[in-house]
Amino acid sequence: MRRQLLHHTTSGLRQAFGMLAMTVSMFATMDCQAEDTLVTAAAPEALIAANNVSLGRPLTAEHPIDSALQIAVNSLNHVRSNVNDYTAVFVKRCRVDGELPPLQFAKLKIKNRRTEGQDIVQPLSVYLDFIQPKAVKGREVIWVENKNDGKLLVHQGGLASFLTVKVDPDGPLAMRGQRYSVRQIGIENLLRQIIQTGLNDRKYGDCQVAIRKNVKFGDSMCTVIEIEHAEKADHFRFHRAQVFFDDQLQMPVRYKAWTWPTSADGEPVLDEEYNYMRLQVNVGLEEEDFDQSNPSYRFH
Repeated sequence: MRRQLLHHTTSGLRQAFGMLAMTVSMFATMDCQAEDTLVTAAAPEALIAANNVSLGRPLTAEHPIDSALQIAVNSLNHVRSNVNDYTAVFVKRCRVDGELPPLQFAKLKIKNRRTEGQDIVQPLSVYLDFIQPKAVKGREVIWVENKNDGKLLVHQGGLASFLTVKVDPDGPLAMRGQRYSVRQIGIENLLRQIIQTGLNDRKYGDCQVAIRKNVKFGDSMCTVIEIEHAEKADHFRFHRAQVFFDDQLQMPVRYKAWTWPTSADGEPVLDEEYNYMRLQVNVGLEEEDFDQSNPSYRFH
């Protein structure tokens, strides 16, 4: 009996550490690739100023992407001024090493970073509780900026749930098979990246933009921006991208991007998608929502 118990315990530990390599499979948010420089809080303003664009003011330069870029700028202003925290069901997948995994679902809580001058007065805080698929169900993740030595707190589901470990969010274990670091997660980071990408696209031609109103996404009515670059070029991140902005919340709730077809008569190739379902803002999240000792969580 003791040998059998030891065998099961050892197997559980092996499974836990094996699954840990996939822990951060949903950290994203649609931001920079792992090799990109992390977009800082001041980056959008610097980028916009360098391109003669002011936050909250109409764009003056004529480029097809300007109207779409203005929507993103206005949304970022709104989020920074009015959104302290939010919850959602986060649904995502992104292609890694040529493979597109199945959709992953997780309950998400985020408290936005807030600064006064150069000081962070409210750190970016993240909690994730994976729902499906079965391989990740039960996994919980907590990351709070400048807390826990900057590490992720992670445990797996099932028999491995008793083991909580700390992981460097930018280390090889967390980034194995990943595009994104947890430091880049969240809607505010998404908007910064959209603005950065849009400002880059304004330097070039070959940019077709469509804006559609009154598009339903879940229970929300949205304005959808679709951007397409017909010809493949190194300076473009994607062939086609869609961003759904919830009209009431004034926030992006869906992002999808495709790369160019692999053949002359082929279809665009889905590269990544991120969805914020059942998004609720300013729900009053507190420190205990990002604390492993929270009695409603399963950390040990």
